[in-house]
Amino acid sequence: MSVVHRSLLHAIDGLQSMGYSCYINIGGECSMKGVVGIVVLAIALLGLCGTVMANPPIVPPVQYEQFCESHKVSGTGVVDVSTSVIDKKIALEYYDTMNGDGDIELDQETAYSQDADKLKRNVSSVNGSNLAAFNLYQTKKMTYAGETPLTGGKLLHSKAFYGGIGANVQELFSVNEMEQDQTAFFSSTTPYEPANNVKPEDLSNLLKNAGRDTEAVEALMTDKNGIYNPAHLIGLETKNSFNGTWGTDATWHKIFYKDIKAHEMFTGVFEAEKTIKFHENPVPERIPVPCEGIDC
Repeated sequence: MSVVHRSLLHAIDGLQSMGYSCYINIGGECSMKGVVGIVVLAIALLGLCGTVMANPPIVPPVQYEQFCESHKVSGTGVVDVSTSVIDKKIALEYYDTMNGDGDIELDQETAYSQDADKLKRNVSSVNGSNLAAFNLYQTKKMTYAGETPLTGGKLLHSKAFYGGIGANVQELFSVNEMEQDQTAFFSSTTPYEPANNVKPEDLSNLLKNAGRDTEAVEALMTDKNGIYNPAHLIGLETKNSFNGTWGTDATWHKIFYKDIKAHEMFTGVFEAEKTIKFHENPVPERIPVPCEGIDC
């Protein structure tokens, strides 16, 4: 540990040991700005003298968790449907909601698994339409007609703060008539049981060593049963015929060097077919930082 590292840690420990719960008093109220400032400074200085790694796939928990909901509905009346899945361990944030009053037919499956090896599905735009492993998969076939618009939306987000890639896909609609065939998918973890008796915890270094060898990377991201895991991946495939308003927003932002935005919104009578995908190669990449090689 360098002198700067030790000094920063001693400074923070010293302030805490003195019993300070606030360091700046504004209008008689305590503010934590002093603490935040010190921590931010510490992180910044530590970062300047280290290295940064691009996101490898997330190692799934040993005690993995799952959820599945499947239903078929046909009828006339009030519609109120919503599903949300938030899992910080795999950097997943997912919301799906709609409500209206009219005639509806709905066939929908929503499946979530921290162990992607268990959730094997075919998606036309992934892995050449062959089986692939996912952490979240939703498929929906729906028809709706009513004087009251069916209003809703969907959000699929890979949260960068928890190890995801920071991309998100959003759908919004308000329609009096709609026919929809849609698939949403998400993958962020390594195989739970990789091929060749490799441990998930060892995959990050093995992927780094594989580098630009795409065949080696694909082999490492394949489970013991031969199913490919496409992490990191987030996407939406949809076919719509509607009377009303429907649109999508897709963004991928990484501070200082990446900003991707795609927006579409249609109002009227339309037919639309759309695929949105964000993918990041699971190979961790060493990023040089300022002052590298200099003793701090």
